[in-house]
Amino acid sequence: MSAQPEHVPGIAANPAQDLDNQETREWMDALAAVIESEGPERAHFLLEQLLEHAREHSIDMPFSANTGYVNTIEPDQEERCPGNIEIEERLRAYMRWNAMAMVVKANRHHPVDGGDLGGHIGSFASLAHMFGAGFNHFWHAESENHGGDCLYIQGHVSPGVYARAYLEGRLTEEQLLHFRQEVDGKGLSSYPHPKLMPEFWQFPTVSMGLGPLMAIYQARFLKYLHARGIANTENRKVWVFCGDGEMDEVESLGAIGLAAREKLDNLIFVVNCNLQRLDGPVRGNGKIVQELEGEFRGAGWNVIKLLWGSDWDPLLARDKDGALRKVMMETLDGDYQSFKANDGAYVRKNFFGRDPRTLEMVSKMSDEQIWALRRGGHDPQKVYAAYAAAVKHKGQPTVLLIKTVKGFGMGKAGEGKNNVHQTKKLTDEDIKTFRDRFNIPVPDSELPNIPFYKPADDTPEMQYLHERRKALGGYLPHRRTKADEQFTVPSLDVFKSVMEPTAEGREISTTQAYVRFLTQLLRDQALGPRVVPILVDEARTFGMEGLFRQVGIYNPAGQQYTPVDKDQVMYYREDKAGQILQEGINEAGGMSSWIAAATSYSTSNRIMVPFYVYYSMFGFQRIGDLAWAAGDMQARGFLLGGTSGRTTLNGEGLQHEDGHSHILAGTIPNCVSYDPTFAHEVGVILHHGLKRMVEKQENVFYYLTLLNENYAMPGLIPGTEEQIIKGMYLCKEGAKLTPRVQLLGSGTILRESIAAQELLEQDWGVAANVWSCPSFNELARDGQDAERFNLLHPLETPKVPFVAQQLAAHGGPVVASTDYMKAYAEQIRSYIPKGRTYKVLGTDGFGRSDFRGKLREHFEVNRHYIVVAALKALSEEGTVPATKVAEAIAKYGIQADKINPLYA
Repeated sequence: MSAQPEHVPGIAANPAQDLDNQETREWMDALAAVIESEGPERAHFLLEQLLEHAREHSIDMPFSANTGYVNTIEPDQEERCPGNIEIEERLRAYMRWNAMAMVVKANRHHPVDGGDLGGHIGSFASLAHMFGAGFNHFWHAESENHGGDCLYIQGHVSPGVYARAYLEGRLTEEQLLHFRQEVDGKGLSSYPHPKLMPEFWQFPTVSMGLGPLMAIYQARFLKYLHARGIANTENRKVWVFCGDGEMDEVESLGAIGLAAREKLDNLIFVVNCNLQRLDGPVRGNGKIVQELEGEFRGAGWNVIKLLWGSDWDPLLARDKDGALRKVMMETLDGDYQSFKANDGAYVRKNFFGRDPRTLEMVSKMSDEQIWALRRGGHDPQKVYAAYAAAVKHKGQPTVLLIKTVKGFGMGKAGEGKNNVHQTKKLTDEDIKTFRDRFNIPVPDSELPNIPFYKPADDTPEMQYLHERRKALGGYLPHRRTKADEQFTVPSLDVFKSVMEPTAEGREISTTQAYVRFLTQLLRDQALGPRVVPILVDEARTFGMEGLFRQVGIYNPAGQQYTPVDKDQVMYYREDKAGQILQEGINEAGGMSSWIAAATSYSTSNRIMVPFYVYYSMFGFQRIGDLAWAAGDMQARGFLLGGTSGRTTLNGEGLQHEDGHSHILAGTIPNCVSYDPTFAHEVGVILHHGLKRMVEKQENVFYYLTLLNENYAMPGLIPGTEEQIIKGMYLCKEGAKLTPRVQLLGSGTILRESIAAQELLEQDWGVAANVWSCPSFNELARDGQDAERFNLLHPLETPKVPFVAQQLAAHGGPVVASTDYMKAYAEQIRSYIPKGRTYKVLGTDGFGRSDFRGKLREHFEVNRHYIVVAALKALSEEGTVPATKVAEAIAKYGIQADKINPLYA
């Protein structure tokens, strides 16, 4: 029986795979010689050449995106940390203590309310070293010579960030004591919320998955600003902290291809791989680090793995036959979690004991020494080296996969255990153990009070803390609330092509009106370059293809091909300095780009005016969580829902027809929404939005729905501008007849109200005033404000809602009709003058395909139903007999017994 060939390190230990051990060793020795004499880059080049040569000879070489379960950076390649690691360790300990104290205090019995406030200890405990390295050595604040780095901080680690700000003197002890107690104005928000702490947090991140997605587009937008010469952003980095469990959110990985494709080397993801999500292991039966490595490297990212601390380096150096590496690779994440929830003896038996060779490697180590073997994320030197490599890498985004222990330092209170994420209360013994482990100078007598600890200002630790931030330009996180620059919005007269009546025989849509307004704004020398048109592959649908030639589509590589429509005037033109952001079929990406532009006043001190147009059905419904985040971030810009309403997009069917986006928009307090019918309304609203967001720098954003129906536009009635903004004006007064009704409408269905006005007068002798209501949402908010004032000021003159003011001098019942669910117009019912009947027509139910007229008949919002509703209201008030209602139903052929469209 022949002897087995000797195993060559780095080659699978299967004799059947190696028929010539000597030849294998010669190849390995040759590669080792190249690495030693010429470096790893040369070795990498040679291997790539060999692989390409093999493919040319039809040798199948499947790509593997994975490397061994070891650190990417070898010990001798690590850049050394220039800081004082001992002082940094003490500062981290104080921050750990204060973060823990803050959460535990917030969850002890409240003398009035009882209960607790929640919070998290385990997440910051796992990545304190990573934050320390960033704050001390890498993260630049905005300064004269640097635009500042963008930090997307994991939401659950906010206590740790507050703890650092407390040591820096930026937060007081009183604020820490009011963690999650914000109503009285002196507390700290549970998570990063710019709305709640406008000068502190840069980005909201706790709606997991949105931070990584928004950060990618933020990094791309910084490149866009630089390419267009608007701001110098070449030294700025976008740092994104995610948990490994968070990477299961589809948004977390959804745009990593864009980041690689556009070579966003200003983007660094730091994935905290503590192997745990909220309830248990991320991949109990697998290896999340390897999985993420494959995802990111396959997408084209630079991947740096930091798994093992320096204590492991001697063991790995002695691992000549690869036994330790094999055990590391084969051990599942569920087992790694168990190791840190037990002790050194358990690790000796269940990890090193898997192979006699690895067990022998630690035979002279005590259980305590084995237990002290750190994961890479808890080694400050290795974290520094990983960060240093990331910031120097060019041509690719970088992801750092850093292995840690969730709840590091919490001991029996939760370290490495499934319940650590929910751990927010510690016993006195747990607190004492925590104090001892991190050597916090708090005496036993004070432990029951869990006091915050802050060294004196003249101590080496505090001096070092401030020196490091001074060297990096100032303190972070920090948020700018207003841009330094100022702009004057062109007067409304500049947009007269939108404001005037259409010429006889001419018809346009409100979408065309928007494009005319945008085109005119782009011509403004000052503000035009700051306009950011954002599209999701529907430019031709919205008639915006003319902008391709006018301002170009941004592409950092330019246009290296000849477009198929080059011979056309409006050909598809890409340009390195292009102004349009064309996101493809990608509403979430379009919204993320819009957010980056809409918050540029804060992140880059540059006012930008983004206009993002999309199918209205694919707006708030599809990206509602991002829209809410935009509200939190105090975004400023325009969202435009094209082909809006449930009956306008006649051929597209159920998933394309919007009847509820305005209801969703109304849930966001700083979103101002309108459903205009006429071109002049579009112009007035857009102009007013520019005045508020650009000139006054108000923290609002606008949502307008646009139509794809062409009709003659009546032009602006002078003096109605303010009423349009408030949400309601008399657009077509009826005949001087009695009885009378008031017809309210918005969007496309307002034109049905105008047609119903004629039918009521001609067929039934009823006069009707037609009111255009561009925003039932704004009318409702105004009414709510009035009601609240009247409730709280019973001795003062009551405020009258704007709806009631408008209708006061115009009698008769009121009928409101829109292309949206009835709930949209129902919002103003309580603000209709008392004693007046109020009827609402809307498009409740699923959409479907057909001609517009059939759809409006199906949803019971056409002119005939408006007439019937008006007559019914008059009959209920005793003005006309009920027989007239029955006559109208028969006259217009209305099917009274058909299925309710809500259920059809």
